[in-house]
Amino acid sequence: MGVDVVLYRAVGAGSGRRRVVPAEVLPDPDDVLLDLVRRVRGAGRTPLLDRMDPVGELAVPAAQVPQLLAEVRCLAEVARSTPEMTHVRLLDRLVRRCRQERAMEVRFEGD
Repeated sequence: MGVDVVLYRAVGAGSGRRRVVPAEVLPDPDDVLLDLVRRVRGAGRTPLLDRMDPVGELAVPAAQVPQLLAEVRCLAEVARSTPEMTHVRLLDRLVRRCRQERAMEVRFEGD
């Protein structure tokens, strides 16, 4: 029951409807992200990640990426094992990619 992180890109031109398509996925089959978020939840340092729902979806637009990057650093502080540190590093890379391309958003998708 992990929370996958999906980087979406908005596509569409002109005044027509834009849609989003997945550009990159960071799966979480072993609940690594969920466990990390549980360790930091409620301390007041991760308001975006505190809203993450293991059975729902949380969309973070590119405009909020600077805040999300700060919260990812909080996850890095509590990461203990190699799989946790690796997951945080991959999450940081995915979020930074969103910051570089403004037509993107990050979604945390629960099972």
